[in-house]
Amino acid sequence: MGGIDISVIGIFIAVVTGLGSYVLGKHFREKRAARRREKDRIAAQAGETRQVRRARERKERGE
Repeated sequence: MGGIDISVIGIFIAVVTGLGSYVLGKHFREKRAARRREKDRIAAQAGETRQVRRARERKERGE
């Protein structure tokens, strides 16, 4: 193959490294998305009127 020697161990290491990278990336992406959702929720609540805020709080308490 033109002087390229690909061993089974090399392929295995590449596959394991790729899978590890995928799992870590997915984990960190989910954490970042959760922080963004929480930030958006807080920003939306900051703009609520007193009436809307109290209605939401009653709903959350189950009243």
